[in-house]
Amino acid sequence: MKSKLFIFFTIAFVLVSNLIAEAADNKGDTNWPGFRGHMAKGIAEGFSTPVSWDIEKSKNIKWKIAIPGLGHSSPVIYGNRIFITTAISGKKNPEMKVGLYGNINPVDDDTVHEWKVFCIDKNSGKILWEKTAHKGVPEVKRHPKGTHSNSTPATDGKYVVAFFGSEGLFCYDMNGKLTWGKDFGVLESSFFRLHTAQWGFAGSPVIHRDVVVVQCDVLKDSFIAAFDIKTGKELWRTPRDEYPTWSTPTVHEAGNKTQIIVNGFKHIGGYDFKTGKEIWKMKGGGDIPVPTPVVAFNLVFINNAHGSMSPIYAVKLDAKGDISLKKLERSNKYIAWSITRGGAYMQTPLIYGDYLYNLRMNGSLSCYKAKTGERVYKEKIGKMDSFSASGVAAEGKLYFSSEGGNVYVVKAGADFKLLSTNPMKDVCMATPAISEGTLYFRTLHYLAAVSNK
Repeated sequence: MKSKLFIFFTIAFVLVSNLIAEAADNKGDTNWPGFRGHMAKGIAEGFSTPVSWDIEKSKNIKWKIAIPGLGHSSPVIYGNRIFITTAISGKKNPEMKVGLYGNINPVDDDTVHEWKVFCIDKNSGKILWEKTAHKGVPEVKRHPKGTHSNSTPATDGKYVVAFFGSEGLFCYDMNGKLTWGKDFGVLESSFFRLHTAQWGFAGSPVIHRDVVVVQCDVLKDSFIAAFDIKTGKELWRTPRDEYPTWSTPTVHEAGNKTQIIVNGFKHIGGYDFKTGKEIWKMKGGGDIPVPTPVVAFNLVFINNAHGSMSPIYAVKLDAKGDISLKKLERSNKYIAWSITRGGAYMQTPLIYGDYLYNLRMNGSLSCYKAKTGERVYKEKIGKMDSFSASGVAAEGKLYFSSEGGNVYVVKAGADFKLLSTNPMKDVCMATPAISEGTLYFRTLHYLAAVSNK
């Protein structure tokens, strides 16, 4: 009898712990602590968010401020503070070319750059402090539509961590005091088939339980590593046999199991959070992985594209060992479902309600039943637009920002309905953030707060 009670209470404790963890994961109504908010889900609920706005007439525009330099990093939010990064070139008008094109040559800009971190008041747009993390000539070149500040910072309300690739990893307290920094040497993020195609680093840091996790998939000596957020002490480092990727890892905690989930070409997989030991792995995908893994319904959703494949995978959280699909397989013991063509090159998938929304660079938006992979619809948004930013969701609405500066608002659910199109009058490459009903859009030249004023 005692043993049965013990088992009952153990199961109940695990279920309650999971519910608490899930609730914490979804508290995106106030804080948006990293790329795409909590666990990269891109969801914030509990407040009314706008359907339409007008940047020129200041309709539903709370504030708008200029941000110097170039940066595709997203804003992150904790409490009343926004953090954003940028890289300021020595050139007055540094090259930036957006749209769909095939040129893979990097930008030649050997001027002295400044890599900066800004802290901004969420309610007023006032800059509270700015810090120069590094100054010098970039160690590697960047893609024509990329920047030297692609990685989104991360914060836990006590520290803010900014990653500038070859220029280093920097940790500040909330008042802007540098607490520690790391120099990993040259992190060469180039196309593995043509090493001269240097495109710049893009993986963002993740903070979980006082630990900073970084994924560094580069041409030589790729690795994933964890650091103590208070001291910068390296806790572990695990080598990865992988080509350059531009993806951000996801940390998922359920009960007593916490794993770090990463995208990849040769090595998609999961690692033990405490030790860095590999839990599971698989191969097969696009050869330039960018999207971040997302967890929902006890499944890990991973997509990527480029080359011969553009898959979407739904991997079970209890995966172990090598779970790679065999030829012609679409599922196995640990892969619930998959498709071989249709995954996104740049965008992280958006799982909202019962559906997975997958937006591709050409504006093709597909909606799937997340648990089964059944496609519900496929529609086109933006006739002449291209897309790089990932979608976010709030209050039954999906927000998709185009490179040309249009934000498309789509009704969530099985029936496609475009609610509005909102021009930002500037290039939009960064994924927006949401806090307390306000959307924060980082464009090429400014940061704007959009809300139902």
